[in-house]
Amino acid sequence: MRKNRSSRGKIRVTTYLMICVFTALFSCGCGSEKKEEPITLTIWHVYGDQTDSPLNNLIKEFNDTVGQKQGITIQPTKVSDTNTLHEAVLSSAKREPGSEALPDIFVAYPKTVLAMEQADKLVDFQDYFSENERKAFIPAFLEEGMIDGELKILPVAKSTECLFVNQTLFDRYAKESGAKIEDLSTWEGLFKTARSYKEKTGNTFFVHDYHFNYFQVGVQSLGGQFFSDSGVNYDDTFKKVWNPFAEAAVDGAFWLSHGYATEALRTADAVASVASSASVLYYPDKVTYSDNTSEDIEMVVRPCPVFSDGKKMVMQRGAGMCVVKSDEEREKAAMTFLKWLTEPEKNVEFVTSCGYMPVTEKGFSDYLPKAIESLDNPKYKSLYEAFLQTQEEYEFYTPPQVSFYLDTETQFEKSTRQELTEASLSFEEYEKKANPETSIREKKIVQYSEQAYEAFLQVMK
Repeated sequence: MRKNRSSRGKIRVTTYLMICVFTALFSCGCGSEKKEEPITLTIWHVYGDQTDSPLNNLIKEFNDTVGQKQGITIQPTKVSDTNTLHEAVLSSAKREPGSEALPDIFVAYPKTVLAMEQADKLVDFQDYFSENERKAFIPAFLEEGMIDGELKILPVAKSTECLFVNQTLFDRYAKESGAKIEDLSTWEGLFKTARSYKEKTGNTFFVHDYHFNYFQVGVQSLGGQFFSDSGVNYDDTFKKVWNPFAEAAVDGAFWLSHGYATEALRTADAVASVASSASVLYYPDKVTYSDNTSEDIEMVVRPCPVFSDGKKMVMQRGAGMCVVKSDEEREKAAMTFLKWLTEPEKNVEFVTSCGYMPVTEKGFSDYLPKAIESLDNPKYKSLYEAFLQTQEEYEFYTPPQVSFYLDTETQFEKSTRQELTEASLSFEEYEKKANPETSIREKKIVQYSEQAYEAFLQVMK
C-alpha cells in the first residue's frame, strides 16, 4: 500500500514539474514573440533645421503610425546644409579622428558617394525596390543615383534651377524701359535686360548661384560636350556660352560676390537670380536697401532661361537618400520608411512643404496640381507652377559621374568669379578715366572679356 501511495505521489510531482516547465517555456516563447526588440535607425538630412524641419515632422508621423506598428523608429541626429553634410559623411566614411559614425540613412549627392572610400558600404536599392516600384519614379531622377551599375542613391525630393525675380522692382523698371518679364525666358534676353538695367540705374541686375551649372547645361543644350575624358572641353561651343555671360559681367550687370543669391535679392543688389528651386525657403518677401529702408516685395518664380537656339534643358538638383549596409532586418526597416516617404501622395505632401519636386510620375500628374490649389503663399504657387512647366517642356540634365567632377566644379566656380570680378573692376577703372563713346566702350568690354577668358584658361588647364 505504501509503495502504491509513493508511486502515485512521485507521478503527481513529476507531472506537476513537467507542467511548470512547459508553462515556463510557452510563456517565454509568447513573450519573445510579443516583445521583439524595436529597431532605431539614425538619419542625417538637409530638409530644414533641427528645430523646424518639414522632414522631422513627417518622421514623427511615421514613428507614430507605421513605425509604431512595425517596431521602427527613425531618429534624426544631424540636420544641416548640403556642404556641411557632405564633409561630415566623407569624414565619417574615412573614420577621421573626431568624426561620428555613419548613420543608418543619410542624404548625399552623387559627388559625395563618388568621393567616399568604400562606397560598397551602401545598399543597392535595386535589391529592395522591385522593377515595378522603380518604374514609378521619374527615370532621370533614378538615373542620377546609379553608380557603377547599382542604385546607391534613392531620390526622395528633387530640385532644379529656377529664375527668381523681384517682380516689384522689375515692374518699376519695366514702366520706364518697356522691358518685359518674358524677355528673361532666354539667356540672350536676360543678358540684354541686365546690361540695359545697369546702364539706366547703375546697379547690378542678375546673380547666378552656380556658374558651373550655367556653363555645362548651356554647352550641352547647344549640342556640345562639356566634359572630356579628363576635364572640360574649352571649345567653340564653350566660348559661345562664355561670351555673353562674361560681357554682361564685365559691364557690371552681374553680382559676382561670394555668398548665395538670396542675399543679393534681400538687399536689392540684384533683381533676378538663377538658383536652386529649394532656396525658395530663403528668398525674402521684403528687401532692405543700403540706406536701411525696407519695402515689401512680390517674388515670382519662372523656369530657368535657355539659349534661343538650344534645347530646353535644365539641371536636375537635389540629393537623395543612402542606406548604410548592416543586416537584413535593419535594411528592410529603412526601406519601409523610404517607401512610405516616396509614396506619391505622401511625397507631394513632403516636397511642397520645403520647395522640392516630387520624385514619381504619379506625384507630378495626380497630386501636385491639387496641392498647388491649396497653397496659400503666392511665391510657392509660382514655384510649383514653374515646376509643372519645367516637367512638361524641359529635359533634365544629369551630370556625368566622373572622378574629377567635384575638384573641377570647385576650381571652376572660384576662377570664373575671380577672373570676371577682376575684369569688371579693370573696365570700371578704364571707363572712369576714358569716358569712351558707345562703340569703343563695347569693344573694350569684349577685350576685357577675352582677357578674363585667357586668365581663366590658364588656371583651369
